Amino acid sequence: MEQAEAFEWIEGGGVTSPAGFVAGATCAGIKTYGPEPRLDVGLLASQAPCTVAGIFTRNQVCGAPVVVCKERVARGAGRAVVVNSGCSNVANGARGLADARRMAELAAQRAGVAADEVLVASTGVIGRPLPMDKIEKGIAALSLGPGAAAGAAFARAIMTTDTVAKSRALRVRAGDRSFVIGGAAKGSGMVHPDMATVLCFLTTDAPADPRWLQHALKAAGDDSLNMIDVDMDTSTSDTMLLLANGAAGGSAIDDSHPAAAMFSAALRALAIELARDLARDGEGARTLIEVTVFGAGAVGDARVAARTIVSSPLVKTMITGRDANLGRVLMALGRSGARLELDRTSVWIGDHCAFERGVATALDYAEISRAMDRPEVHIRVDLGLGEAKATAWGCDLTTDYVRINGEYTT
Repeated sequence: MEQAEAFEWIEGGGVTSPAGFVAGATCAGIKTYGPEPRLDVGLLASQAPCTVAGIFTRNQVCGAPVVVCKERVARGAGRAVVVNSGCSNVANGARGLADARRMAELAAQRAGVAADEVLVASTGVIGRPLPMDKIEKGIAALSLGPGAAAGAAFARAIMTTDTVAKSRALRVRAGDRSFVIGGAAKGSGMVHPDMATVLCFLTTDAPADPRWLQHALKAAGDDSLNMIDVDMDTSTSDTMLLLANGAAGGSAIDDSHPAAAMFSAALRALAIELARDLARDGEGARTLIEVTVFGAGAVGDARVAARTIVSSPLVKTMITGRDANLGRVLMALGRSGARLELDRTSVWIGDHCAFERGVATALDYAEISRAMDRPEVHIRVDLGLGEAKATAWGCDLTTDYVRINGEYTT
């Protein structure tokens, strides 16, 4: 079955597109930056218990919500996620952990579930305690409901310096079975994920085996959200969660299930589109950069090469200035650690082959520069060593990035 026939995108879809999920958001007064209205507390819940999978930041300075989430995801079960933006609850010691657990308790009361079934996430400024009085009032004030509007409000509530909300959903068809997968993500700065992404919450009405679900999420993250970069800084709050409530019915998906491959492919496709959305909306960005490395001897080489190129400050500024400086791509490739032989390597900037089997081509670089003046710039590298390939996504680096981060807390 062709991919186009196996799943379809749902217009205006998000975390509430799968059956049995409700959401809500409110303005609690925590977030003092970003677009209006400044929704800053969101709650996502399932009307039935869920199988849960999650991956998290490996930054040694991590937020209290990450600690609490790890404990609860380890059980493989949950039912709700509460999120605030404006304050990340990082570096607050025992108080931070107590506040994260209290936030989950408040959300549990609002959603009508057990406290240990609630996962918690926070994003925003580091080193400031959560304003628990505002959070308590905010959670008490929000209302939960189904439908696209509720999911869209949740997606806006998790934003920090993002300029647009990121929500997507698709319907998966596998034989006579049909499932929906939805998602919302945020991230604009401090984006260079390590084993997870910024904040990303995924839902599905498919039934799933816990161990299989964790494996499927990890695989999807590795090909998508772990292949993006804005500024080479790994967040202290990176959290990626997937909740499966089984509302679509049927037996739990595992390795031997006939729907396993199709569900995994759809999950990967959804994660990739959210990853592209995140990279496109990097702080101050005006250009999405896509780097594909193929012909590698191993997938690990393709991934590290693509990610190194897309995260290079010099490659980013090359795109900013529409400066067709091939040497910056070659420099980043050479320091990536990927195995390469220069006389087998070729590089394309857009549709133009700028470097072919170890030699720069006699191209009109003004023409390449004009070709770079567009919302998306694609760079392709052929290592000529094998069949492995990988794609990474990033954005250009502009003076607005400096301005945004120079003014972030003041």
